[in-house]
Amino acid sequence: MNITTIGIDLAKSVFQLHGIDSFGKVLIKKQIKRAQMAEYFVNLKPCLIGMQACGSAHYWARKLESFGHTVKLMPPQYVKPYVKTNKNDAADAEAICEAVTRPNMHFVPIKSTEQQAILSLHRMRQGYVKARTAQANQIRGLLAEFGLEIPQGIGYISKRVPDILEDASNELPGILRIEIQSLLEHLNELNTRADNCKKKILAWHKQSETSKKLEAIPGIGPLTATALIASIGEAKNFKNGRQVAAWIGLVPRQHSSGGKQNLLGISKRGDIYLRTLLIHGARSVIYRSGQKENPTDRQSWLNQLTQRRNKNVAAVALANKNARIVWAILHHNREYQDNHKMLVAA
Repeated sequence: MNITTIGIDLAKSVFQLHGIDSFGKVLIKKQIKRAQMAEYFVNLKPCLIGMQACGSAHYWARKLESFGHTVKLMPPQYVKPYVKTNKNDAADAEAICEAVTRPNMHFVPIKSTEQQAILSLHRMRQGYVKARTAQANQIRGLLAEFGLEIPQGIGYISKRVPDILEDASNELPGILRIEIQSLLEHLNELNTRADNCKKKILAWHKQSETSKKLEAIPGIGPLTATALIASIGEAKNFKNGRQVAAWIGLVPRQHSSGGKQNLLGISKRGDIYLRTLLIHGARSVIYRSGQKENPTDRQSWLNQLTQRRNKNVAAVALANKNARIVWAILHHNREYQDNHKMLVAA
């Protein structure tokens, strides 16, 4: 068998394979167990392997590449149009096998173990922050039922709740005081875990010269810089800065027809976490830009933009601009310059 292309539908225990030769003839159409994957592909001649970018895809991509195969990952939404019949494992594997051979297909860069580790720390911290917010809101809501109001802001929980629990004049029952104290301890534990993840991320940031370059961009801090480095990887994976902005979902969504261009709001595609970090960083820059007496060219552009448009629109525009600057710094391996102007040949 001269297999040239294989599509793999990944799962937890059982994987579906669909292999073809150079003429498109189906040579493989079977299921194999997880424990048989390495043994099967290590004895197979090097070929093109396509997989969807889903859970464990990056691990298997690195594993199969070590055996000499060429592995390409694709977004699931780009594979779906190639499913011809009802959805099942065999149909998905066939669709993956066909999609990976398309010349205009978009592929996902394979992440290294270090990239996945940093992104995992970001995900864990994000989960702790989300749980911390939910826990604080639960404490605030339970106390509000007894007429005990706490101002907005998570910092007021740690300041006000101990005093409320010690105050015997309020109507808070004794059985509830014990449980509220337990919830407060849980909140403090979530705070500690989120801070520990952040410290590890900052430690990695201090060791990465590339991440430090991105930190110099106004609106990008250590968290955003490390998340961008771990997600983008090498700048050569993108043709230009606009592709990075589109990949994050910061470009307009189109609904055009008949030669008439109709641009809507941003597409919101890609990683919502990266998009959130960039937009929040841009909001911080907009807040500070009006307070400086001698603005730079970048700040003047931003001030003029905020006068014409809503601040939320300006924040997205600045986030888009920062995403393009990130690509330029990574692609050309340069330092950030605030008043940088491109030299155009006469």
